[in-house]
Amino acid sequence: MSFEIRSTMPGRIVQLSKKAGDKVLEGEEVLVMEAMKMEMPIFAPADGVIAAIKVGEGQAVAKDEILVIVE
Repeated sequence: MSFEIRSTMPGRIVQLSKKAGDKVLEGEEVLVMEAMKMEMPIFAPADGVIAAIKVGEGQAVAKDEILVIVE
């Protein structure tokens, strides 16, 4: 089963903590996003493997944009 990690608000990607192919555990940091002048870590909601990262560092993202796909 795969799931998408989406942006909860508009912002900018500050750091990618994982890359495609990496295993992640529930609650593990996947990336860091900046919104409203605050850095917010984005965590994996379940265990899995990063199938695709749809954003890059420095990229602006819109609300509800797909950031990462985990399988």
